[in-house]
Amino acid sequence: MTIASNLGYPRIGPRRELKTALEAFWAGKSTEADLLATVTALRAGARAVQQGSGISHIPSGDFALYDHVLETACAFAAIPEGYGWSGHGPAGLATIFALARGARGTAAEREAGIPGTATALEMTKWFDTNYHYLVPRLSARMRFRLLHNRWAEAYADGVAHGTRTRPVLLGPVSFLLLSKTEDGSRPLELLPALLPAYAEGLRGIAEAGAAWVQIDEPCLVMDLPPGAAEAYRTGFRALADAAPGLNLLLTTYFEGLRDNLALATSLPVAGLHVDLVRAPWQLDDVLDALPKDRWLSLGVVDGRNVWRTDLRRALAQLRAAEAAGFGRRLMVAPSCSLLHVPHSVAMETTLDPALKRRLAFANEKLKEVAILARAVDEGEQAVAAAFEESDRVLAEARQDARLHDPAVAARLAAITPEMERRASAYPVRAIAQAARLRLPKLPVTSIGSFPQTTEVRALRARLARGELDQEGYEAEIERLIADAVRWQEEIGVDVPVHGEFERNDMVKYFGEQLSGFAFTKHGWVQSYGSRCVAPPIIWADVSRPAPMTVRWSAYAQSLTDRPMKGMLTGPVTMLQWSFARTDIPRETICRQIALALRDEVADLEAAGIPIIQIDEPAFREGLPLRMADRADYLRWAVACFRLASSVVRDDTQIHTHMCYSEFNDIIADIAAMDADVISIETARSNMELLEAFLDFNYPNEIGPGVWDIHSPRVPTAEEMAGLLRRATNRIPVERLWVNPDCGLKTRSWSEVKPAMFNLVNAARKLRAELT
Repeated sequence: MTIASNLGYPRIGPRRELKTALEAFWAGKSTEADLLATVTALRAGARAVQQGSGISHIPSGDFALYDHVLETACAFAAIPEGYGWSGHGPAGLATIFALARGARGTAAEREAGIPGTATALEMTKWFDTNYHYLVPRLSARMRFRLLHNRWAEAYADGVAHGTRTRPVLLGPVSFLLLSKTEDGSRPLELLPALLPAYAEGLRGIAEAGAAWVQIDEPCLVMDLPPGAAEAYRTGFRALADAAPGLNLLLTTYFEGLRDNLALATSLPVAGLHVDLVRAPWQLDDVLDALPKDRWLSLGVVDGRNVWRTDLRRALAQLRAAEAAGFGRRLMVAPSCSLLHVPHSVAMETTLDPALKRRLAFANEKLKEVAILARAVDEGEQAVAAAFEESDRVLAEARQDARLHDPAVAARLAAITPEMERRASAYPVRAIAQAARLRLPKLPVTSIGSFPQTTEVRALRARLARGELDQEGYEAEIERLIADAVRWQEEIGVDVPVHGEFERNDMVKYFGEQLSGFAFTKHGWVQSYGSRCVAPPIIWADVSRPAPMTVRWSAYAQSLTDRPMKGMLTGPVTMLQWSFARTDIPRETICRQIALALRDEVADLEAAGIPIIQIDEPAFREGLPLRMADRADYLRWAVACFRLASSVVRDDTQIHTHMCYSEFNDIIADIAAMDADVISIETARSNMELLEAFLDFNYPNEIGPGVWDIHSPRVPTAEEMAGLLRRATNRIPVERLWVNPDCGLKTRSWSEVKPAMFNLVNAARKLRAELT
């Protein structure tokens, strides 16, 4: 019998219940018991939905309060010193959240033995997704051991409620490859010390009664570093020996196995999962290489995008596996965890009906998996209605004339190489900009947004309900902007921003004003911790009907003599942080967005805005996982940024911003974007990203973030000055800016005001030292 299985389910709850519970707990408005009660309910609800959808292998242990990588580290005692863990027993919530968010020095943290100076772990992107994981910080001094068998516990919880599940565990080799060490050792050198803890965990899972365990090893789809192949062989021999009666499902996703296929199929596991959405071309090679006594799990339903599955094409892939000898050992699954898509299309009542018919969120994808498993076993006729509907909806989509705009096609065809180049090289531009802007050394700015307070959100809600007219709403936004500009002038910010109070989200705000985008009411996905986003859906050609930001940036500039910075979200990030259509190349979509933004840049300049920031935090995220595939992406991603930005005069300064990714290996391509100033995240990594500048002479200006805004901590002026001193060892002071590492919308004013004050004082302190 074919098994309908799932690899992971959204954690946040259909109405973001986890976000609400976490933030109430952090604010001291609820107890630990309240938080854990919400967690229990969410886990039970997830099991019920999956079981009701016809899924046989239901994942457990995939839930995490903040991040599954962090909780794996805590379960195996990979906890750095200084976070309140005594060295005995499981890590408490105070330790977990201090590792995730840093410490503020609250009474609860002090009681747990956590100093107020404890900084959060570094955070970066989970492969090429917009999910962020906490990077474990390891050392050879650590004594790994099993502190908390969260997987056996989750399995037992399911059994107690009548459901046998398949525990999900991040594999030991990927865990180490995703970690960093703080003592100079290589992460893979720690594998022998880590494996006994993993083995104990598997024995506990087997003793709890589980028949299968899912071992996620996504690093197997990457270019492996030296020693990794042997680490996989050593690691999986130890895992297989630990609990001989436990079936191990080796799970890969986000890419194909390619040159690692022989390695993956040689490991002593009961089954292998491969991603046929991202890498459909690997099916024949997998069918040839995998021994026929293994189970084969095929990810034929897209776990990362929101479009319905072409059931007929997916069934053909499953039939090929059946014909190759896996008919009795076949699993049907999503390509990866459904963590990356919203809960259910059924909750969306305002979408265009034709578009809604084309969508499938997590719950609908589970039903597609079950339909396909039944079609393999019972024949297509057993689920004929579902196949007929799939065919009808796909045909309707192909024939929809709204998808294609001839005017957009004409603009794309008219792009010339000159449109992707500034008129002059940076050294010439720098002279013109210095004369116009007249900034001091180490100019201070922020990334763009200021706190989205309850007041700000209430204004938008009142406007949407009709309780406030547009004129009244705009008057309130003007008041907030005026207050923000006045405050920035008072504390000494050299390049102020207007605060983005009118914006709901850095992608949604623009998408709502562009053609070709659609929006959900409940399409939330987790970005990190309690941070949720509702990605737009790009379903048709993109263009800009009217200016989007000029009104607010021009108003803010009218309030001050200092150079105001206009703020836009870049074309690559608009693409990456949306659910994009799949009927045309991603490069084409990105160029459409770039042309729309190019018009906005030109209008901002015409309105007198001297500095325009085009944020590209997702630039690194879009990079293909394999080195061999990167050149083409970098070619068009760089070109799209330049297409959007190169319309301005020499004396207009272009900034860009990037955060929470590793940039060292693509620093030359970032330089090729030719932004006059780039700001990047460096606070959590203690300026580690600046190591790239030892070997590469970055030609333009740079603002290394010296305040980690994803932590509630308020760093001191001396702490930020210390980071700046490190930066001056890599970047000439004449080209160095001072800024936080990201926007401030998620922070409170009680955190922002003292931290920005300290930021300004840090810059002044360095200026005095340099003088």
